[in-house]
Amino acid sequence: MLDAAAYTALALSLKVSLIATLFSLPVAIAVAWLLARRRFPGHALVSALVHLPLVLPPVVTGYLLLLTFGRNGAVGGLLDSLGIVLAFRWTGAALAAAVMGFPLMVRAIRLSIEAVDPKLEEAAATLGAGRWAGFARVTLPLIGPGILAGAVMGFAKAMGEFGATITFVANIPGQTQTLPSAIYAFLQVPGGEGAALRLVLLASGVAIGAVLLSEWLARRMAARIGA
Repeated sequence: MLDAAAYTALALSLKVSLIATLFSLPVAIAVAWLLARRRFPGHALVSALVHLPLVLPPVVTGYLLLLTFGRNGAVGGLLDSLGIVLAFRWTGAALAAAVMGFPLMVRAIRLSIEAVDPKLEEAAATLGAGRWAGFARVTLPLIGPGILAGAVMGFAKAMGEFGATITFVANIPGQTQTLPSAIYAFLQVPGGEGAALRLVLLASGVAIGAVLLSEWLARRMAARIGA
């Protein structure tokens, strides 16, 4: 059995992961399209910056977020004047999760876009469709499975994110304590191994359920595209 704190951590993890995924997905689609379809000066640099959270230690990413979005940071100070606080808030946890999952989303979507023949978009243009209309009517449906895969990878990464989150928003029960943070907290107290194991099983069940759901939806999309 799980106590109220564990269920609170689960609910917060789900909320943080969903919001991080939903808000970063449109940006990931735009960046993936830019990297897949355009060549411009600094292309390699942009790609490197996008993938930087994958190679940096998560604690470093969290510290950079704290420097940038903390109340004394360049962006955080401006947001604070508007009444928006991210550091040591659950919204900051969502931002950290979005940053850490963003490269995985971009990579999956970019590979899907590169697999679509650009001539299909050119054919749509000859029929009178503009650039955005061609993308929405031709490319977007074809890359649906890739978008779904990217979203699931981003969601799973957000559910398991720990280092950047605990550095940026700390581990405050009921406010910023997600499932990974709760597991870490239980492991720091004598006799907490059992509770930590239950949370590990719970987190594993949520992750497996998300993957199975994405596989089912991907098959449905692929069947519809094939039809």
